[in-house]
Amino acid sequence: MQTFSVPDMSCGHCKRSIEEALSALPDAGKVTVDLAAHLVTTEGPAPAAAIQAILSDIGYPATPVAAA
Repeated sequence: MQTFSVPDMSCGHCKRSIEEALSALPDAGKVTVDLAAHLVTTEGPAPAAAIQAILSDIGYPATPVAAA
């Protein structure tokens, strides 16, 4: 599981855009978007760099969050 901070997302459209974009990545697995906390979590083995590249390409720069 990987979690990313995505400070620029704030609405349902942002959530849908992120879910759709990451669902196109075969190894992303289940994608969870928490708008209130500005976090995106993926459960698959996709490389963090690939997830960050997709998010950046659609206008949502992301930073990995260290596992607790």
